[in-house]
Amino acid sequence: MINPFDESTLASVETLLAATDQLLEKSYPGDSGARQPIHTVYVPGDQYSPELPAAWGHNAMVAAGGLVGLSMLATKLNLAEPQRLAELVAEKLASEPIEDLRIDFEDGFGDRSDAEEDAAVLAAADSLAAAIAANKAPSFIGIRFKCFEAPTRARGIRTLGLFIAQLLSRGQLPAGLRLTLPKVTTVDQVKAMVLLTEKLEETHGLEPGTLRFEVQVETPQVIIAADGTHPVAGLIHAGQGRVSSLHYGTYDYSASLGVAAGYQSMEHPVADYAKDVMQVAVAGTGVELSDGSTNIIPAGDPENMAEAWALHARLVSRHLARGIYQGWDLHENQLPTRYLATFAFFREGLQAAGTRLRNYVHQISSTIMDEPATARALARYIHRGVTCGAVSAEEVAELAQITLPELEAIALNRSHA
Repeated sequence: MINPFDESTLASVETLLAATDQLLEKSYPGDSGARQPIHTVYVPGDQYSPELPAAWGHNAMVAAGGLVGLSMLATKLNLAEPQRLAELVAEKLASEPIEDLRIDFEDGFGDRSDAEEDAAVLAAADSLAAAIAANKAPSFIGIRFKCFEAPTRARGIRTLGLFIAQLLSRGQLPAGLRLTLPKVTTVDQVKAMVLLTEKLEETHGLEPGTLRFEVQVETPQVIIAADGTHPVAGLIHAGQGRVSSLHYGTYDYSASLGVAAGYQSMEHPVADYAKDVMQVAVAGTGVELSDGSTNIIPAGDPENMAEAWALHARLVSRHLARGIYQGWDLHENQLPTRYLATFAFFREGLQAAGTRLRNYVHQISSTIMDEPATARALARYIHRGVTCGAVSAEEVAELAQITLPELEAIALNRSHA
């Protein structure tokens, strides 16, 4: 049979698609497989201390009523395995109550004198250095500084520079350092942040690319620009590999669209639209995506706490089901439902996912014929459950009949593909 395509034809195709190959390799490298925190906690910049995470974990456990209370709460939320969930969450609150902490010098800190903010920034950097030395720092931690709009630009840049300089004067930067650029409206603001990170690296002798940052999507202009484009997609690529994640800002974004305060929510239609655009924008880029927060806090009388917990658990479950694996928590009493809902999400599908992955890896005949892409999705789902503490290595071995390194290899497309 004669092949109608000769070498010159193939060469022409290669030339035609060279730019596409480069684009895919550079701009759409896929999921790096790095651990993504399941939440971000925000605390005012002058309230952070090395003891804060442990205090939050203790207070959250007390608010839930201990192990028995956690089990009862899981039952009221109609979650499977309430006792097992309670045990896992109690362990989490004792060992890693906060996965990602942001020391906030923006809305959570407010407008203060330059001298007061300078002092708080330096103190926060000293506290973080002390926490790192004492092995008390969360796995991910950093700061949010004021936005790059004209009135606050200089202050935000000064806070960023002071924090990094002071932290480096006390030692090395933490591996999980996160820098948050809020209220982004244009791609140029991201380009400005790239310039600043380059300058910081040059000044302090850091390896190029060391400093990465996350972008808060809080304005409609970054979702749809005046020319009809979606800047939120463009800013990822304008970040030159430095944009680590996009975070949805529930209240600033909703308010900017005229949504009345009582209706501002993570599940409002305007929120869903923005997050749909964000989710498409990050697909294939390796950039993470985070949902926002609810300001309905589980505090006060038991009835209010129960209602707030039920709302929070539902919102967490909702964004997980949508494929958004991170959200914000604003209060220590939100930790019980953050972990109960998240752990339940990863455990409820564990049996089915583990069985399907076992059948795929070991080529066991099944009524479901999974392809490599599906196998990777199954492995990534289980892997996320393992990294947050919802699933144990023993459960992976029993259900999928593979080791954790094998699970990670499949999830990251390193084998079995």
